[in-house]
Amino acid sequence: MAHVEQAMGTVFSFTVYAGAVSHTRAREAVGDACALLHRLDAVFSTWDRQSPMSRVRRGELALADAPSEVGDVLGLCTTAKELSGGWFDPWAMPGGVDPTGLVKGWAIERALDVVRVSGVQAALLNGGGDIAAHGEPEPGQPWRIGIRHPWRVDALACIVAVRRSVATSGSYERGPHLVDPHSGRAMPAAASATVTGPSLAMADALATALAVGGDDVLARLTGLKDYDGYLIRADGTEASTPDMAFVD
Repeated sequence: MAHVEQAMGTVFSFTVYAGAVSHTRAREAVGDACALLHRLDAVFSTWDRQSPMSRVRRGELALADAPSEVGDVLGLCTTAKELSGGWFDPWAMPGGVDPTGLVKGWAIERALDVVRVSGVQAALLNGGGDIAAHGEPEPGQPWRIGIRHPWRVDALACIVAVRRSVATSGSYERGPHLVDPHSGRAMPAAASATVTGPSLAMADALATALAVGGDDVLARLTGLKDYDGYLIRADGTEASTPDMAFVD
């Protein structure tokens, strides 16, 4: 079964193989997952001036008084900042701390967990190109995810095998929105940056860092256990970590 939902400023699509679970139960789980996405959007929206995240950013709400999810996400942001060598830094964004580069992946993971615990055979949740996966669409086969080419809208740059998560970042759809935390300017080093790994929250943040930091972040990914990256530089040349799971 498939389902499409709009939340957090993007479109979310569910692909679910129910297996032994009834389609009614699978649909209920997807509905619960969508409700969770909307609730998290209400907490973390930076467009809604009265959201807890917006109030924390302005210093109107103490972190201790905010929903617990805000502290959880900012804790993960601290880890991502350390792993990326500072190329992912929500505290360097204009207007105050902004976890947007991690929170969507974090929310997708939690929504997929709602579907997963229903007992479905396999499921995929895609939120604007950030994808969390559960199970196998066919026995012994991982999910195969195509990465869009940054300049050729009708072509794929590559296909990767994904067992847990994949995130892609770049400026080819939304324009120059990625900010270099060191200079404060929107100057991405990459045309497209993709990261796979066990946590979509961390893959999301690291893909943002890779898009901004380019080869420096790719070198850091090479030293990280379980995370791999694929980089298309601004000049069109490509590079990847040695264990990136490309599919022919």
